Amino acid sequence: MSSVLERPPAAPPADAPPSRVQRVVANKRMLVVTTVLAVLLVYGMVTTDGFATVDNGRAILAAIAITGFGALGATLVMLGGNLFSMSASVTAAGAAMVFLAALQYGVVVALVAALLAGAGAYALQGFAIGAWGANPIVVTIGAGSLQAAVAIMITDGSSVRVAPEVTSYKFLADTVLGIPVGVYLLLVVAALLHLLLTRTVWGRNLYFLGKSPPAAYAAGLPVVLTTVIAFAIAGACTGFAGVVQAASTQSATINDLGTLTFDAVAAAVVGGNAIAGGRGSIPRTLLGVLVIATLGDLLLLRDYSAGVRLLATGLLVIVFVFATSSKEQAR
Repeated sequence: MSSVLERPPAAPPADAPPSRVQRVVANKRMLVVTTVLAVLLVYGMVTTDGFATVDNGRAILAAIAITGFGALGATLVMLGGNLFSMSASVTAAGAAMVFLAALQYGVVVALVAALLAGAGAYALQGFAIGAWGANPIVVTIGAGSLQAAVAIMITDGSSVRVAPEVTSYKFLADTVLGIPVGVYLLLVVAALLHLLLTRTVWGRNLYFLGKSPPAAYAAGLPVVLTTVIAFAIAGACTGFAGVVQAASTQSATINDLGTLTFDAVAAAVVGGNAIAGGRGSIPRTLLGVLVIATLGDLLLLRDYSAGVRLLATGLLVIVFVFATSSKEQAR
């Protein structure tokens, strides 16, 4: 029996549009996103003091590393037709707490523990959704509340801090050639996920499941296993976001990363991934991450409040969702 992760026979990538019209639409969508990014960059350089500086570039890259991991997780959940997880912020914060608490046993053990915590929390959600047909929003909200409650009971609401003598994790907060280590990790994980989605049976099953769940069930695809794997990998990615954050701040509470859920979903949507499932890719998500991180940084430098930044990001997401829906209906 073939494995769900084995290499499939040669065929077009799972997310490749089957028609010339769809390819044109996809290319236009990527062009629009790229244009938006270019406009933000040019506008920032021309109008905003401090935007076109090395330090600000590092700040954008640091934001990209955290939001990017969350967006990778959001993409996998979306592709399977499960909308998005509302527990991303809590899961990432919980993974950060696990990472810092486990550093006394070594950075490798701490990293593995944090990723397993994220993967396990998400995998349980994926099982409930895939096996029982539970509503993804309800399940993930409930899961987030449970995780927050457990974290608060264990820590008594206080922050988890790393002991001053523990320094093995600090390389995660360093830069190489001026680029944060977290960005390199993000690119490696993104490349691996792209290969999984486009070169494995599991990846093809995930796209097919997102396009038509009834057809996936009728075809006898391993729907539950496909969904659980997608959620588990998404949870590990979300855990990575927490690890990068914890390595930078050296402390963690369950309330950290409060906007990660929103930023991750926004990046995936702006990148052109279909929120209803079945269409999207990792490169599109990374492009969306660049847009969201650049927009947030620009508004921050211009001293806009957090509310205004959320409003601007929300409006951008609405525009992209509306444009995507209109094109889908026109096809």
